[in-house]
Amino acid sequence: MSPNTVNTFDLTGKVAIVTGSNTGLGAGMAVALAAAGCDIVGVSRADTGTTAARVDALGRRFADVRADLASSASVDDIVRAAVEAFGRIDVLVNNAGIIRREDALEFGEDDWDAVMDVNLKSLFFLSQSAARQFVRQQSGGKIINVASMLSFQGGIRVASYTASKSGVLGLTRLLANE
Repeated sequence: MSPNTVNTFDLTGKVAIVTGSNTGLGAGMAVALAAAGCDIVGVSRADTGTTAARVDALGRRFADVRADLASSASVDDIVRAAVEAFGRIDVLVNNAGIIRREDALEFGEDDWDAVMDVNLKSLFFLSQSAARQFVRQQSGGKIINVASMLSFQGGIRVASYTASKSGVLGLTRLLANE
């Protein structure tokens, strides 16, 4: 990678909230953002795993915020905790998500609602809360939403996941337009 490419991704002094930061893609994104200079507010409902230590090893700060995104009730608390920890928010990465598998003919309403609440409803209201903070800061910010190829392909036995990730695609477009 050329030095100019590295400078393009210099986020020194920025603060990023990453949901689902304890494993998988979320952990990878949190560490990558820290490597680019961000302090990280890691949101998860469980132990942070190795993410906090990996961020710390890069010389960046990590704030552990526990929240269950099955309810949107915690979204303002997440933003408040980020601002209390680091004074601002510059980036929100909506990564957290769940999936339930069942044939469409048998898919139940409880599973449908659980997936929609985490993957779509909390994503929207957390984006709204973060955007309000961006306006208060008068400095703008970035919202990154993680959708899925199933937004285009449809999938099999994952009705609510496909619908929720298609909704993420639509909400991302709406938020970009606004």
